[in-house]
Amino acid sequence: MTSLEKILINASAARRSLNDTGTETIDMILERLSEEALSRMEFILSENDRDLALMDKSNPLYDRLMLTEERIWSISSDIMKVSEMESPLGQILSEYERSDGMKVSRISVPFGVIGIIYEARPNVTFDVFSLCLKSGNVCILKGGSDAINSNMAITSIIKDVLKEFNVNPDVLTLLPPGRDETTMLLKARQYVDLIIPRGSRNLIDFVRENSEIPVIETGAGICHTYFDEYGDRDKGRRIIHNAKTRRVSVCNALDCLIVHESRLADLPYLTGLCGGSGVEILADNKSYEALKGDYPSDLLRYATEESFGIEFLSLRMAVKTVSNMEDALEHIEKYSSRHSEAIISEDSERIALFFKHVDASSVYSNASTAFTDGGEFGLGAEIGISTQKLHARGPMALRELTTYKWIIEGNGHVRKN
Repeated sequence: MTSLEKILINASAARRSLNDTGTETIDMILERLSEEALSRMEFILSENDRDLALMDKSNPLYDRLMLTEERIWSISSDIMKVSEMESPLGQILSEYERSDGMKVSRISVPFGVIGIIYEARPNVTFDVFSLCLKSGNVCILKGGSDAINSNMAITSIIKDVLKEFNVNPDVLTLLPPGRDETTMLLKARQYVDLIIPRGSRNLIDFVRENSEIPVIETGAGICHTYFDEYGDRDKGRRIIHNAKTRRVSVCNALDCLIVHESRLADLPYLTGLCGGSGVEILADNKSYEALKGDYPSDLLRYATEESFGIEFLSLRMAVKTVSNMEDALEHIEKYSSRHSEAIISEDSERIALFFKHVDASSVYSNASTAFTDGGEFGLGAEIGISTQKLHARGPMALRELTTYKWIIEGNGHVRKN
């Protein structure tokens, strides 16, 4: 037996002890962890600095990797919010009594053991543990080598808190960052119930193609905003800037602005704030001509076919001109990752049509795609944004980390046919 297999066996065994851990204890653990994240902030940041020192600041992953005092305060707040939420376990989803008196019900239960594979996002270590613990799941974390020091520091803090409450520390496992560990995790069907990858399209594709365990895809976001011929330009200017620049390295950031050709004269105004924030625009021919002379010349480039369908994760944005709404819908259909899509329009019929035809986990009207987030949706935190349709879609939080089982209560019942 390898040491890694022993780790997986211990994690699988820990789910039984977690089933016996009461909701009150779980909430107390999370409250304590929220406090420890703040009290040990200096340690977390120093270990994070070790990771940051090994990464080029121009790398789009740099911002994802970076922890700050403000971000740790936010993490602590999210952990506390999770502790305050109602447990998703043991919920009666449906129940009825048959004519013969036998009772049949459906209740929510944990998946069991969840493997999370993610890149350069040490905040995910806190988020995943909090949500998995609250939903009764053991978690096996496989972070990237870029964040190894940060993840090890956070994991050590979590395990200290677990020991304080006499909870089996194997309910959380951080695997070494090697590729062999990833491969073994993806094939550990006898120990792991679900795999959730969180990161780039390449990571998600690799996990989906190599996993022998059910996978829920999360992470990759190629997000569009369509400025319709009936769009309000002041709303559009603010929304476009926020969606693109709030945090460029996250999956809900704007990648492609689609503009109705009748509103090209408004394009310099719509993108004016972006120019001031240093956003490089890759514009098709019509939008390039509309921007030329108004948008900073050192930030304006001609788009190619390869400019579309890209998750930039940086201060870059493509612009596509369309002659009608059908063209906008077709462009989104062709290039969308089914994450978050938006329309800016004052025409209610256009908005209704957009809602009906756009196939994405989150569809907006007159709002920034930056809102696609578990916390913003009132879920406390999230384990990722699911872009698929089976089981969960959009921000995944406590409820999405449960499945269900049937409970049948009889009194000597036997089936006659």
